[in-house]
Amino acid sequence: MTTIIDLTAELANMTMLHGRTPQTTSADRVGSSALLGPYRDGTLFAGKFSGKGAWERHRQGDELVHVLDGSTTLDIATGEEPIRSLSLRAGMIAIVPQGAWHRFRSPEGVTLMTATPLPTDHIRVDVDDPRQPA
Repeated sequence: MTTIIDLTAELANMTMLHGRTPQTTSADRVGSSALLGPYRDGTLFAGKFSGKGAWERHRQGDELVHVLDGSTTLDIATGEEPIRSLSLRAGMIAIVPQGAWHRFRSPEGVTLMTATPLPTDHIRVDVDDPRQPA
């Protein structure tokens, strides 16, 4: 079955969530994010926010991230390497490797679309390195 998603219409219905933190709840994100539809072993999502997201990882596959508007810093922790901070802007795509802890920081605001494998692990506290014991 073919699925058609009107991304322009979906994004027009969303509002910017200002001041996102790792503790921001699903209820707080209502209206600023959208589940666009199923995709392979996960879901297509869209979100609009400023602030800092929670660390997350996807143990079942790589995540594709498309920056649609604005800019963000993608912090990524893989293996024993130091955390890398990558600057992304509108029109850029990042592929986050399976199992890598990552988060997004965007003081000015960003609109993202992701193809996210499920399930997702989250760390809902503000830590510098998700690989360190709390």
